[in-house]
Order: sequence, then C-alpha cells, then structure tokens
Amino acid sequence: MLRSLWTGAVGMKSQMTALDTVANNLANVNTTGYKTQSTQFKSLLYQTIQTETTTSNGDPKPTTAQVGLGARVASINSAYTQGAMLASDNNMALTISGSAFFAVSGVDGGTYYTRNGDFGWSTSDDANTLVLTDSNGYPVLDTQGNGVTLPVGAGADSVTVSSTGVVAYKLADGTYVETGQTIGLYQFSNPNGLEKTSNNLLQATEASGDPINEATTNLNITTSTIAQGYLEGSNVNVADEMVNMIITQRAYEMNSKVITTSDTMLETANNLRR
Repeated sequence: MLRSLWTGAVGMKSQMTALDTVANNLANVNTTGYKTQSTQFKSLLYQTIQTETTTSNGDPKPTTAQVGLGARVASINSAYTQGAMLASDNNMALTISGSAFFAVSGVDGGTYYTRNGDFGWSTSDDANTLVLTDSNGYPVLDTQGNGVTLPVGAGADSVTVSSTGVVAYKLADGTYVETGQTIGLYQFSNPNGLEKTSNNLLQATEASGDPINEATTNLNITTSTIAQGYLEGSNVNVADEMVNMIITQRAYEMNSKVITTSDTMLETANNLRR
C-alpha cells in the first residue's frame, strides 16, 4: 500500500506536467509560428515480487510476479506541422512552406532559429544601411550567415522576396535590382531535439544535429519556399487541446483516488483489533 501511495503521487506529478503543456498550447494559439506540444510518458521500473519457481509439489510456476511503480514524463515533443498562412499588412511578413527555419543572430552573438517570419527593417548602428530584423530586433541571417541589409537610398517599402528567398528592391525608374543576398533557410534532421528559448526561438543541440543550409547542402532534401505578405499561424487545434485537458484532468483525479484509497486501506489496517 505504501508503494501505491508513491505510484499515485508520481502519476499526479506527471499529469500536472501534461496539464501545463496543454495550457501552454492554448496560451499560444495566436502566437505566430508556434508549434503545438504533447507530453509523452513512460513506465517506471518494475519490482519483482516473485521469480519463476516451483510449487511445494514440484510443479513449475513459469510466470513471475511484478508490480509497476507508475509512469513519469519521458519527453515533451513538438509537432512541426505546417500552420495556416495568414495574410499580413506587413510587406516583409514571410512564411515558410516546408520544414525549414529562419535564422537570426541573438544578443549573445549565437544563432537561433524560428518559424516566426514577422520581419521589418531597422536602421543599422552606423545609420548608413537598413537591417532586416525579427519582431524582437534580432538580425535575420542570409545563406552565408550574414545579416540581410539594404544599401543606402533603397526604399524599404518596395523590397520583394522571391520564393527562394532572393531579396530585391525597386529603383526610381521602376526596375528591380537584387541585393545579392538570399534569406537563409535551415533544416534539422531531428527538429524535436531543438532547445526552446524565449521569444519563440530555438537553439541547435547535439540531439537536433547541425543545421542544414538548404542553399549549400548536397543532401537529398526537400527544399522549402517563402511566401511574402503572409505569416504562419500556430498549428494548435483548440478543440483537440480541450479534449486533452479533460483527459488529463480525469487522469489526475484517478491518481488522486489511488492515494485516497490507499490511505483508507492503511487506516483500516491500522485500526484492526485482535
């Protein structure tokens, strides 16, 4: 019965984590580029009460007696499915169709990855060029790992981005000139291995593998495309998350009843009289 108390307690903690995950999904239903998460569980170690043996008459007992110790959270995985394309008034709003990520340079100089393409132009430190940044002000990187910039005199409102990420701007005579830069798109062999940071940014880890630059790789991968004037909405399905919330709450209640029942049995055993 003491074992059942701990089994119920571990189950309640696991379901609390699952409920937190569902709540986070619902809170980010309108977050651009957010990917829904799900909690995965795994069984804890089993204790062997009795091994294979024989009865007093010598008859074999081929099965063992094992008792489980409950379940705990194994991982929280993200579903990197495509979100809906939402029209935006921002001329530099970009959406990726495919498995790739945009790359930005963080404050610490590290490279981070995101599906949020809500970009805009900011003045550089020397005030001579315009730099493409994300909604947090981090510079967006091109295929060479450099910041995407516009030359002096180029109009930011006339900038176009092709489906392959080539950046161009319009001259006074109406013709377009390419800047020579292409917005970088990067894939990972295991996106679930990416480490989540603040501001909906992701960081590469050993589990995710090194970033695969779609513009320079020789690997046989399906390249992504870019659509200008659109943002990728989250792939959270509110109806599914509400169902998951109900299932999680019921599982939490059942684990709570395990503790209550075990406590009642212990109380009954403690009150036994000879």
